[in-house]
Amino acid sequence: MKSHRKELWFDIPERRMLINITPAVQEELEKSGIKEGLCLVNAMHITASVFINDDESGLHQDFEDWLEKLAPEKPHSQYRHNTYEDNGDAHLKRTIMGREVVVAITDGKLDFGPWEQIFYGEFDGKRRKRVLLKIIGE
Repeated sequence: MKSHRKELWFDIPERRMLINITPAVQEELEKSGIKEGLCLVNAMHITASVFINDDESGLHQDFEDWLEKLAPEKPHSQYRHNTYEDNGDAHLKRTIMGREVVVAITDGKLDFGPWEQIFYGEFDGKRRKRVLLKIIGE
């Protein structure tokens, strides 16, 4: 069995942002040479998420609206975590959206259902962030 590791880095200009990282993951899978196996895609920050869903702008806005209802950013004082930071909401949003995904690899391709794409969700950006890819298989 082979394994391949890669970090994808992003400069996130906004506090919250969704990025479709599917093309970058597929490109790295092709570089790995692995044809059958599994691909782990993991957010390396506790205020970020990796998840799979549809790449549709209305749905992206629905995520933003829903997450803001569940864990509103302001007032910052509502979170005990916000003693020296203002990102208590971002930690909760990450928990809701998930830390990582695992995608099957078949014939050298990410084996998705219809419309599925991989997203990096950032909830406390304005700085450089990263995602870990760990690809294993043959």
